[in-house]
Amino acid sequence: MILTMDIGNTNIKTGLFDGHDLVNYWRLNTNTAATSDEIGVSLSGLFQYTGTDMRAVSGIILSSVVPPINYTVEHMCRTYFNMDPMVVVPGIKTGINIKYENPRELGGDRIANAVAAYELYGGPCIVIDFGTATTFGAVSERAEFLGGLICPGIKIASEALVSGASKLPRVEIIRPDAVIGRNTIANMQAGIFFGYVGQVNHIVAKMKEELGRESVRVIATGGLSRLIASDANAIDVVDGLLTLKGLRIIYERNV
Repeated sequence: MILTMDIGNTNIKTGLFDGHDLVNYWRLNTNTAATSDEIGVSLSGLFQYTGTDMRAVSGIILSSVVPPINYTVEHMCRTYFNMDPMVVVPGIKTGINIKYENPRELGGDRIANAVAAYELYGGPCIVIDFGTATTFGAVSERAEFLGGLICPGIKIASEALVSGASKLPRVEIIRPDAVIGRNTIANMQAGIFFGYVGQVNHIVAKMKEELGRESVRVIATGGLSRLIASDANAIDVVDGLLTLKGLRIIYERNV
């Protein structure tokens, strides 16, 4: 079995694959102060809870956008799984031609998303990852990662609104029943949700314009992808496990 780990700013998303089948999926809190033993014991407990033998893991691959924790996770892999993990870095075989000016600037999660989106849904395509930041990536019909854009995630935007306006309370991020809210909370929820939906639809339209193609598959992933996709008609497919699937594909291309 292959263990995939996507280390994000908020969570470490972990998937255990048996061939192409995902057999277990877990999330750990990303804590840069955590030790390798703390992460290892957490994973060990999850394996035990699901009745899975850690010795069944034959390979590990990880992507990370949190450099301070990379060594800790790699050390955990050596200690608890007795192997070095494969890491998504420039030079690894992906099947995607990265057209970024400096490929080293591109996060491993975005590479994995592009690989999975092209492999599973074809090209050209646009990948939107609703994480701590929301990233958009364009992949051509020739399997080229052309670039994209990064904007504040919906939770970051919500927190900025609250911290910058002293009278506004924190609100749950939901789809409100109406755009015209009749109280402060409803006003905020409508502004956050529908504002973000409008942003997604507009950005996708502009990307399609620059690609010169109207027929472009748009795939969304990330924690709030289903919520936004409920109203964002620009999104064609929601695949919450896209990044982990991409890591599995990259691993298979390098062994």
